[in-house]
Amino acid sequence: MANLTQLRIAAREIFDEALRTIDPTAAIRAHLRVDGDSLRAREISTEIGKRTIYSIAIGKAAAKMATGLNQILGERLSSGVITTNDTRLKANRLDNKWQIFYGGHPEPNESSLAAADAAFELLDRANQEQALILFLVSGGGSAMIESPANGTISLDDLKAANRLLVNCGASISEINSVRCAFSAVKGGKLAARAPNCDQITLIVSDVPEGEERNVASGPTVTPPDDAPNPQDVLARYHLRSELPANIVQAIEKARPLNSTSDAMREHLVLSSNSDVLQAAAKAARQRGFITEIASDISDQPIEEGCDLLLGRLEMLRAKHGNKSPNRLEAGLVPPVGTVADSKLKRSVVCLISGGEFACPVHGSGIGGRNLESALRLTRSRNMISSNTVALCAGTDGIDGNSPAAGAIVDNTTIDRATAIGLDVEDSLRRSDSYSFFVALGEVIATGPTGTNVRDLRILLTAD
Repeated sequence: MANLTQLRIAAREIFDEALRTIDPTAAIRAHLRVDGDSLRAREISTEIGKRTIYSIAIGKAAAKMATGLNQILGERLSSGVITTNDTRLKANRLDNKWQIFYGGHPEPNESSLAAADAAFELLDRANQEQALILFLVSGGGSAMIESPANGTISLDDLKAANRLLVNCGASISEINSVRCAFSAVKGGKLAARAPNCDQITLIVSDVPEGEERNVASGPTVTPPDDAPNPQDVLARYHLRSELPANIVQAIEKARPLNSTSDAMREHLVLSSNSDVLQAAAKAARQRGFITEIASDISDQPIEEGCDLLLGRLEMLRAKHGNKSPNRLEAGLVPPVGTVADSKLKRSVVCLISGGEFACPVHGSGIGGRNLESALRLTRSRNMISSNTVALCAGTDGIDGNSPAAGAIVDNTTIDRATAIGLDVEDSLRRSDSYSFFVALGEVIATGPTGTNVRDLRILLTAD
């Protein structure tokens, strides 16, 4: 039988290695370059010559993306605005050409409004100069830059609306359709303030593949024609009577953005959830694990998603359980911290999954969808009866309203929890998964990672 400690070590190593591969500074440097008088971002190219270049960086990866841009452009970059929740900005060595704001998350704050005002001022100036604008957009940015659609909407209104939307169980596209209706920033409205400027948007994506318009509620990209109707969303999730009256009125009066420009409008995704999944799978295979990516298990309701994960893991184990000894047994890639006689003696299968399960909040506890996913996995019969480890964590290092990225559990978690008086069902009812795992010492705490490409779930099992 495989050693659970080995599996837990391996799961954490896989997670950490996957995170290192999606560093936003490295992504900027890999995809953006100056070639003489041209600026190239993969297939996108524009002449810069003596043009003025401005940048606006938004979101959890903003600091690292801006650092990469500084390294590429140097003195060619005139100035920029950055809004993020990464309090380690100084470590990124950004110079004084950047106006820095620490926007709120998961709800906007006064700095979020100030960031919008600064961005508006920069864009007005850029528009007069017909400058080139580089937008650096990443997940979490929706709350970090905000300006209400009209003067009747207060910051408290914005906070209340955001709180209701993120906790109602709606999809990201549904949430953003509502956000755009009462915002002067979202749904392409930020970029629309500079119609005379060529614009390139570089994206670190925290949304499903193909939905990059939704990153940070799409401040530079107009919503697609088939975007959800915001009033339909209010009805579907019974939000009309819960939202502030000023927000509802703004939604009812909202009209599609009418913005046309002959200037360049391009956007490019630098990294996404699929990149971190592939990196995790590579790390698992290097350790000799038989690995599969469950790309179809990503955005389901959380209970359904957890059931699907364990069902798929059991299928994978049944398919490969009788395989001959793998590379790990041969000693080619032993886990860090193990000795020669502690190598696994049977094949280990690894299931990788990403996305973001829909996780409505029912109580007033501390937690998020990754902590709750880990908690739900522990109570499954398939989990309890097998030698299994599961790691569920957010790539941004913050899960819901908790200070943790997620948790790591195994088939002994329930017994250990019961022994100290913890109740899984009670924790789920109170949405208090963080407290549960703190008591067990199974929390994964990375701190803010400076990126955000959705969640990563790693399940390992062995006979």
